[in-house]
Amino acid sequence: MAPSGINHLSQPCIYERKSRFMRWLCKLFKSGSDRGGGSGSSRHPQLVGEENMAWRAPVRSLDDRARSQKDKEDLERAIALSLAEDSKRSNGYRWRTDDDDDISREIRDALNPNPYPPFAPTPYYPSRCGRICGGCKRDIGYGNYLGCMGTFFHPECFCCRACGYPITEHEFSLSGRDPYHKSCFKELNHPKCEVCHQFIPTNAAGLIEYRCHPFWTQKYCPSHEHDNTARCCSCERLESWNARFYSLEDGRSLCLECMESAIMDTGDCQPLYHSIRDFYEGMNMRLDQQIPMLLVERQALNEAIVGEKNGLHHMPETRGLCLSEEQTVTSIRKRPRIGGHRLVGMRTQPQKLIRRCEVTAILVLYGLPRLLTGAILAHELMHGWLRLKGYHNLNPEVEEGICQVLSHMWLETEVMPVDKSMPSTSAASSSSSSSSSKKGVKSDVENKLGEFFLHQIAHDASLAYGGGYRAAQVAVNNYGLRSTLDHIRLTGNFPL
Repeated sequence: MAPSGINHLSQPCIYERKSRFMRWLCKLFKSGSDRGGGSGSSRHPQLVGEENMAWRAPVRSLDDRARSQKDKEDLERAIALSLAEDSKRSNGYRWRTDDDDDISREIRDALNPNPYPPFAPTPYYPSRCGRICGGCKRDIGYGNYLGCMGTFFHPECFCCRACGYPITEHEFSLSGRDPYHKSCFKELNHPKCEVCHQFIPTNAAGLIEYRCHPFWTQKYCPSHEHDNTARCCSCERLESWNARFYSLEDGRSLCLECMESAIMDTGDCQPLYHSIRDFYEGMNMRLDQQIPMLLVERQALNEAIVGEKNGLHHMPETRGLCLSEEQTVTSIRKRPRIGGHRLVGMRTQPQKLIRRCEVTAILVLYGLPRLLTGAILAHELMHGWLRLKGYHNLNPEVEEGICQVLSHMWLETEVMPVDKSMPSTSAASSSSSSSSSKKGVKSDVENKLGEFFLHQIAHDASLAYGGGYRAAQVAVNNYGLRSTLDHIRLTGNFPL
């Protein structure tokens, strides 16, 4: 019974220690409440339990949320002493329960409240109607997002369609459902001048106004038509600020592409002249007379026009002339050389032209591309053929129109691919095409120029050259070239 006696004796001791500790806590809480409810004069020492230990009760702060540091230290000291004594006892005499740690934690929290309430993160439960980013196609969840076009975006996913960078400005441009930075949208859609390479400005009405070449689709500011911007005398394109033109000695300008195949003197032009005579021979329109051909400057050509008594219709910028009077003409004897962006050092010589037949000579403006020079020669040779064959006193629409048809036909043989299945405008056009195609393969640049010269002839707005060509072309398509020429000889007009 000794063990039971020991247990029996130990129980009151344990209970006594337990009750004394609890009584001490109760008196401590009571003293705290008395200090809170009493006046400020109750500052006498407080007796705690049977330990006869005395602490001076501190003055409580006016703020109920704050506790004195002394109370906190006393409580922590008491808890530490109690836990130390318990740890010295054997396992059989331990009086602590499993709830003691929770009780001490609650007491500590009661005496030392946290001024910031604990934050418990709200769990995220994906919803079927959640916001899906229109860029990455992922759930947006919590955080910043953008709403546009009925769709939501992460801020970093709302990007410009052009540059790919996020759009952070308050304003942006929209094309369909594609967002753009305003600057990117302007770069893509606002037309730029192909001369000065700046955005084409708006006019007084706030509209974008520009000029556009009908064939080359070159867009440029309207002001460049009046600010002395150079224009190519061959293809009519305006000089770009980053691609200088060549200046000829007679004041004309020539672009780089037209310069590649330009014919500069009379000697260089002779092979082309003979090939066009062969073209006429292939059309059963042989020229029996040897008509001189000269390349001249613009001033010499204009002087020859003034001295001509025939009084034929000429364009404002004449580039060729079928001369019928005796004159002295200054021709180009040696081609100029390139000096910077100018052609200099050209040599000329005066030449007396004697009239031996109805045609004295054919004059062509120098410095034009090969295809344009050939088209002018084909046109002027038709004037010579009509005079040599007795076609006199034709009205300008008929004579200039049929000459333009021959010029257009020659250009077609040089530019268009030969297709034997296509109907020809004359019985001998296929043979002329084969003879003209013996030349070397032309570059894409030269073929494009040839297409432009064809476009010029077909869309000429003048009455004699444009209107006459279209009327002559209808007659040739309907009746053929030979029948049309016979009808002109008899009636002086195109067949209807």
